[in-house]
Amino acid sequence: MNILITGSDGFVGKNLKEALFNIRDGKNRTRPELDIGEVYLFDVRSDPADLERYCSACDFVFHLAGINRPKTESEFTQGNAGLTEKLVRLLEDAGNNCPVMLSSSVQATLQGRYAGSPYGKSKAEAEEAVFEHARRTGAPAYVFRLPNLFGKWSRPDYNTVVATFCHHIARGMPITVSDPSVRLELLYIDDLVSVLLDALRGDVVRCTPYDEPDEGGAYCLAAGAHSVTLGRIAELIYSFNDLPRTLTVPDIPDGSFEKKLYSTFLSFIPPEQAAYPLARNCDARGSFTELVKTVSGGQFSVNISEPGITKGQHWHDSKWELFIVVSGEALIQERAIGTDEVFEFRVSGDEPYAVRMLPGYTHNIINLSKTEKLITLMWANERFDPGHPDTFFEPVQEK
Repeated sequence: MNILITGSDGFVGKNLKEALFNIRDGKNRTRPELDIGEVYLFDVRSDPADLERYCSACDFVFHLAGINRPKTESEFTQGNAGLTEKLVRLLEDAGNNCPVMLSSSVQATLQGRYAGSPYGKSKAEAEEAVFEHARRTGAPAYVFRLPNLFGKWSRPDYNTVVATFCHHIARGMPITVSDPSVRLELLYIDDLVSVLLDALRGDVVRCTPYDEPDEGGAYCLAAGAHSVTLGRIAELIYSFNDLPRTLTVPDIPDGSFEKKLYSTFLSFIPPEQAAYPLARNCDARGSFTELVKTVSGGQFSVNISEPGITKGQHWHDSKWELFIVVSGEALIQERAIGTDEVFEFRVSGDEPYAVRMLPGYTHNIINLSKTEKLITLMWANERFDPGHPDTFFEPVQEK
């Protein structure tokens, strides 16, 4: 299947073309049903003559090109409706009745707060050009009225407030939140790309557009948008930016807006900020370093024990931990409070085991080497709270 992407250098275009390249080149094997051949890329810097050639050879068109920040209002018509009319005319001249996907906008609605905007009007005219083309030729028309988009490779200070907030906050620049209660509908770029890849095999969900009737279900649905306030977006991004200091990651359940926003934020940080120092707590026995904390999933730390050193010798009421030795050889001992029986686990970084420190059991970890340091990754089911440490000293065995 040969595919034409207009607007291939834009935000959606770049994400889509890279996804197609990964499938074509066998790097992404999750869609074996897609046989990607040539991917024709057309953008504002392309030779206009190329578009005619591409329209003759393609089997599917992703029409993503458009104008949303013009110098004059007339550019809306030229870049949105005009280019779309040219595209479908070239397809018809070539006798090519392949499917055409159009990236439209919720602002194309004829009613509601966007009614009458020059941008929305030009997008509505582009939609009609695609629908007319479908009526004349029988070519499948996949028109998506998209909400605000966010994700990697978007442009700050251009067409997405999320990109602007991420870029500015990551660089210590101010942002403006005029009304924190304003609510946005936001669709993540990876979710959109997944929908567009589905469309290659005709797998689309028909729907009615925003705010107006559509008896024929002519529009296509890109499901998965998140409704979020400006204040919440800013709050989350500030917390992400503060992670090197707090080490705390907010809850990011699978599929959540928070998870997608965190990935977006990371794509905007200056590369030199990808690494940040961690505070080590050191004494003669070795060191203990907190790595990352979560709101509801506990925290991760790394413990280094000097040769022959015993650490721990305490127990918890409710807290429990996992000890995973990644380098060296150790003896981990546990004893239930009020009993004499000691359970022992000899572990090594050569064959990693996860050993659970049980509530109500005093426990320790002993570096068995006389020359090498012991390195242990530790996870606790809750963040350390100095006001309620839930940690009580008691040796596992009396000397």
